[in-house]
Amino acid sequence: MLILVPPSEGKTAPRSGPPLDLDALSHPGLTPVRDATLEALEALSAGDEAVALEELHLGPKSRDDLERNRVLRTAPTAPASRVYTGVLFDRLGLTSLRGGAKERAEEHVRIVSALWGVLRPSDPIPAYRCPAGARLPGAESARRTWQEPLAAVLPADQLVVDLRSGPYRELWRGPADAPTVLVGVVRESGGKRTVVSHDAKATRGAIARALLRDKPVWNGPETPARVAKRIAAAGWTVELGEERRGGAVELTVVEQAP
Repeated sequence: MLILVPPSEGKTAPRSGPPLDLDALSHPGLTPVRDATLEALEALSAGDEAVALEELHLGPKSRDDLERNRVLRTAPTAPASRVYTGVLFDRLGLTSLRGGAKERAEEHVRIVSALWGVLRPSDPIPAYRCPAGARLPGAESARRTWQEPLAAVLPADQLVVDLRSGPYRELWRGPADAPTVLVGVVRESGGKRTVVSHDAKATRGAIARALLRDKPVWNGPETPARVAKRIAAAGWTVELGEERRGGAVELTVVEQAP
């Protein structure tokens, strides 16, 4: 089973560490695409500032992110689990996992990125800015850039628990020969439900952590029903939909409004 998460917009820039070594990252088959994408990001960040800020979804006060993008190959690196610091990663708490849960995180968690393609938690990276929707000079969209390379390096026969947001789901839609459990979060109040976004990140991070710490889910058959049962056992109200064409199954987490 793989647990897929998106990168966070918030990142902590390492103060020390070795410079970027693309060959040291997991999934080395992605190195040529990573190198080309990195070069395009550097070109965007070193070019017209207004264009770069717009493409990278940055405000005028975020010029530090552009500067980081210009020196990615020489900037200090740290494990991805420490660089990513958004809401989802705060709740996932990769750096505080211990024992079997820590080992399972390294083996089964994959961070899907528009710059790196896919990372393990231990992969050393610098802080950077490259959202999935950014148009990089001389490059195709992130979806076109990564779909085939990711399909070549990620397993086609392992169930996926997909905790990514929409743009990052487009980079790889899931395995061809196993189900993909798409985790959504809704809030219920007075019998009405609304989709939540920011708070959903926290819930998805907490679910990932619960699954990593839950030994039974890793010792039984890999099925959407079993995943749903274990998430429910951890305290969430869940509803499992019917399998859709292509093997995707919607798992909806229902939270009550305060």
